[in-house]
Amino acid sequence: MYDQHYGLRGRPFQLTPDPDFWFDTATHRKAMAYLGYGLSQGEGFIVITGDPGAGKTTLVGHLMAEIDATRLHVIRIVSTQIAASDLLALVAAGLGVEGGRMGKAQLLSAIERGLHAVARSGKRTLLIVDEAQSLPVDSLEELRMLSNFQAGGYPLLQIFLLGQPEFRQVLQGAGSLEQLRQRVIAMHHLEPMGIEEVEPYLIHRLSVVGWEGRPDFDLDAIAAMHGWSGGVPRRLNLLASRVMLHGALESIEHFTRADVEAVMADIDADMADRGDPVATPIAAEEPAPRGYAPLPVDHALHGRVAELEARLVEQDAALRRVLTLLVDWVEGDTRNEAAEVRGAA
Repeated sequence: MYDQHYGLRGRPFQLTPDPDFWFDTATHRKAMAYLGYGLSQGEGFIVITGDPGAGKTTLVGHLMAEIDATRLHVIRIVSTQIAASDLLALVAAGLGVEGGRMGKAQLLSAIERGLHAVARSGKRTLLIVDEAQSLPVDSLEELRMLSNFQAGGYPLLQIFLLGQPEFRQVLQGAGSLEQLRQRVIAMHHLEPMGIEEVEPYLIHRLSVVGWEGRPDFDLDAIAAMHGWSGGVPRRLNLLASRVMLHGALESIEHFTRADVEAVMADIDADMADRGDPVATPIAAEEPAPRGYAPLPVDHALHGRVAELEARLVEQDAALRRVLTLLVDWVEGDTRNEAAEVRGAA
């Protein structure tokens, strides 16, 4: 609804990661530098961590849009407690090898042949594993073994691991992963946005879908949005989307702190009704920060937020269908009346 009200070509604050909305915050710029460095080295592991909603998936999407597909073969896996054997099978499938019925020794041999085939075609192979914190230790050890494959002294496989902050604890805590730790050539943690980055972030996403200045946000509204979201992009998108919807319903062209706080209260009430943790404001110790203090991240909350956004999308689609049917019915009834009038004449 709000995209039409404000003359936008689409929804600027959707929760689904979209590289078209890539915004170069300081922490994402540093992460891209590490990824670029890793690609230039052509070996080892690059580890990127971040809280849920920090932009890891968007980062990968941006990387995929930037790389030269004629020189790099990318295998991407999203981890959900993948056992070592299943992980090897997924890597094999990414190389075009059917390894479902092979034993481990045969599967490893087939993967090595697949890596050599990619190398002969003039490409390097990059394996990207998302949600790496869910991988069992033995699966991580298998990844380390895969990194051993070489041709002429050059590695055949490079691996990027992306995960939530606890993945660092996994790497540091397991003694059996010492050899993997020694092969990590760069590691970066995606930090939340600073308050000074929120307004450029909002303007950027709005501009991607044709924003021409309406609506706009005053500085206190921006501070309140940063405080509630903690600078986490997904939480900021959720809040901004609801603020825009509120603005469309109330015909608001300039958002103030009061407007944002009204929406924040609605979201908190929704969460409380569902039994979810509520984003409670924390008073600042000194007057300089105008927003709320950043909130601790609740991992389960982000999943429920995504479900809420999905339901909002479904409701919006259903409303559009109902309005379309209503318009068709009214127009059809009008045409019938006009025909009756012409017949009577």
